[in-house]
Amino acid sequence: MKKLNFLDKLRKEGKLGFAEPSEELCLSYLEKAENCLKSARLLLQSNLYENSIINSYYTMYNSLLALLFKVGIKSENHTASILLLEKLFNRTDLFGIISSAKGERIDKQYYVSSKQNLIATDISTKDMLIKAEDFSIKIRLFIKNSNKIDIEKIRQKFKSFF
Repeated sequence: MKKLNFLDKLRKEGKLGFAEPSEELCLSYLEKAENCLKSARLLLQSNLYENSIINSYYTMYNSLLALLFKVGIKSENHTASILLLEKLFNRTDLFGIISSAKGERIDKQYYVSSKQNLIATDISTKDMLIKAEDFSIKIRLFIKNSNKIDIEKIRQKFKSFF
């Protein structure tokens, strides 16, 4: 119930709601996701681990926004978007991956880490990149396989939250 109250609060603030389903916005966010993935790879090759992790997260997040625009939902909040992945699309597997990635992104973007963590950071950065690639592929497949009936069911489910 607490999660739905959070979503309703965002809806009332105009940060969450219906939009017209948009293939154009969907494709634009998928392109952004692909660019973030390319950046994450390049940053990893340059041993810029923190920035690679940040871009890996944004690969996932932009893929998720593409999915939301595909079904006609606008979300201006990371937590809400991630929550919708679980509540609307029943993808608890992907929800867990992006939730964890969001925590890693926040840690790497807003806090400093010591030089002693470089080996672990290298390993975790590679792991994050693999997860971002997998997440993006699964979202793309979901988008590709969605039809008008699926989209309408998701929109009705979203409407029932409020």
